[in-house]
Amino acid sequence: MRSFPFYGLILSFLILTGHSGIHHIKPDPITDQPWQEVVISVTDIDRTAEFFKKIGGFKELYRGQSSKSSIQHYGLTADASAEELLLSAEGSDVGFIRLIRFDNVGTKKPMRPGSRAWDTGCYFSLMVRMKGLRQIYDEAIQMGWWTETPVAQISFGESRLDVVIFKGPDGIQVQGYDRLQPPLPEAFPKFDRISQPFNIMQMIKNRENSRKFFVDLLGFDTFFYGAPFTAKEEAVTPLGIPLNFTTKTKYRTAIYYPVAGELGRVEMIEFMDIKGLDHSDKCKAPNLGLLSIKYPVEDIMQTKEILKARGQESIDMSEIELQPYGDVSIFSLSSPDGAIIEFYERKN
Repeated sequence: MRSFPFYGLILSFLILTGHSGIHHIKPDPITDQPWQEVVISVTDIDRTAEFFKKIGGFKELYRGQSSKSSIQHYGLTADASAEELLLSAEGSDVGFIRLIRFDNVGTKKPMRPGSRAWDTGCYFSLMVRMKGLRQIYDEAIQMGWWTETPVAQISFGESRLDVVIFKGPDGIQVQGYDRLQPPLPEAFPKFDRISQPFNIMQMIKNRENSRKFFVDLLGFDTFFYGAPFTAKEEAVTPLGIPLNFTTKTKYRTAIYYPVAGELGRVEMIEFMDIKGLDHSDKCKAPNLGLLSIKYPVEDIMQTKEILKARGQESIDMSEIELQPYGDVSIFSLSSPDGAIIEFYERKN
């Protein structure tokens, strides 16, 4: 077992040792809730859902045709249609997974072709806790999922984890963390094998630009904003960095959330000396992959006015039917690297 602290390890370590990072004077967060759901654009709903349902025990909360108003919200034509499935980890009321298949929309391209971590743009991976990750690994491979690396066992401080990024249909990546010791914090929701998603990863061009978006504009708190990191010894990492480059490659990480807690986080990594492709122009429907996350707000009009006062120039509001929530008011923002964050208010 090698000692190799990377972004996920830093996150786990900070859970034990407390908040770390730089501090900025910031405005109040525009929401005090974790993100309610992640939206994933897929070609086959049941094929993708099998991983979460069969291995993770996720339950169906809603299944049906997307409303015309929600399809229009994604910027698609009147001819488009869609079917969607909303999944929930057992007992959870946030961190849902909405799988959506768009039809009659022409060509659907991957948002992030390939799985190279140093390519920027859109969302890179959905992050979940796991128990018995190595058994899950075997089951996922039999199911047709894949991983770009072997399971990495990593130690940092008192923490010891198994970590791997699963790659499923349409290039969807689910990053699993199995904390072998010490136990997870009591505050983390209980789960059997796969937890509700607690974080989502972006690969970015400039960390400071992302900080301005999440902190200065959205008012999010900073969980971590660390110094550039380079490994001290060669080791397998879930990011897929070539072995001989793990001691040479430098990257820096940031993690934000609306308010302190175990859920609703957004994480980003900037590679400082490896240049890949930029996919930030592909992060939209009907393209395939991790499409968006949704945060609830109490007053959507007040939220819009606050953001405009903080310098957000364009905010297009929509009134849509979004099951199982009913009628909602909603708008979308794009991060500096194209990842979509939605804010909505229930009307029912």
